[in-house]
Amino acid sequence: MTTWQLRRAAPEDLDPIMAIEEDVFGTDAWSRENMAAELVDRFGYYLVAFPVGVPEQVDAYAGLRAPRGEPQADIQTIAIVPSARRQGLGRVLMGALIDEARRRGARELFLEVRADNPGAQALYDSLGFEAIAVRPRYYQPDGVDAIIMRLTIPEPKVAMA
Repeated sequence: MTTWQLRRAAPEDLDPIMAIEEDVFGTDAWSRENMAAELVDRFGYYLVAFPVGVPEQVDAYAGLRAPRGEPQADIQTIAIVPSARRQGLGRVLMGALIDEARRRGARELFLEVRADNPGAQALYDSLGFEAIAVRPRYYQPDGVDAIIMRLTIPEPKVAMA
């Protein structure tokens, strides 16, 4: 089992991020220009995950849009290479984005997920997100519905050892 480290994404990560984006999302992939803009947006917070000791090998990324002091934030994207799936990396990335949204003052966090992606839906359900609406045929050109989900961001849990 691989162990990963997370770090803030930088413009230099655009090539490996786009390789994952195009492989994972195919026809739904963001354009290179849109992703480049996201990585430097002042309201954004993007992370990459890489195996310990191999910082050039990006295996996953995830992004948040959360203007400081605003009550609502949005998960923009999350993608993991197939070989790194089902090892808890998605949960770790989502936890880091939820924590950052909380630090920035958000009380609610939103995301959209493809209706034909039950694995992602199960992860989001397990994190406390609830389905609140559907955007018909949102994902194009496939015509797949988007399920809009919302999380009321919980207060951090502190435990004494």
